[in-house]
Amino acid sequence: MLKLNIDRMIATVDRCPWSAHAGLTVPNTASLPTPPAEAPPPALYTPEERRRRDESPWTIVQGVLAPLQFAVFLVSLYLVVDYLLTGEGYAIATASVVIKTIVLYVIMITGAIWEKEVFGRYLFAPAFYWEDVFSMLVLALHTAYLVALFLDVLSSTGLMVLALAAYTTYVINAGQFVLKLRAARLQAAADGRTNTDAAGPMA
Repeated sequence: MLKLNIDRMIATVDRCPWSAHAGLTVPNTASLPTPPAEAPPPALYTPEERRRRDESPWTIVQGVLAPLQFAVFLVSLYLVVDYLLTGEGYAIATASVVIKTIVLYVIMITGAIWEKEVFGRYLFAPAFYWEDVFSMLVLALHTAYLVALFLDVLSSTGLMVLALAAYTTYVINAGQFVLKLRAARLQAAADGRTNTDAAGPMA
């Protein structure tokens, strides 16, 4: 009789909502919902966009202009810094910045044409939206240098400092594109695609 009464008391407590905290029941974890797996990031190109990219002659143009601009940048950076340190070579440093800016204009124009052919718009396609936004700052600072140079509103040192500011934004922007295209390449490899996604505009 005593055992029967004890069993009834335990059964009564076991039905209370706090019984699991008391260690009287084992929670059924099998019924808990499984958190959904994280969806992979969207591909940089859709299959149709990838086809248009591969067929566009502007893809090759971008592939040639991007390293060319970087080479011009390195030479110009050396000349600008050398002038700031020594006070000599202003003319050649100035010419190098002008050439760098012209190359930037060319790659921006051809890049917009490429973006139109691949994504259907000249600028701010979702795949490269923030890269294009920052490219506008790069373009603005390079243009500001030309305006200041031809209007003679800054000293020679001021012009070179402005050129360095423009070059800083260029390096950041180039880094944006490199990281974006590297992520696309890794994703393409993970997906088992033979076609790499690593092609795009680079300001």
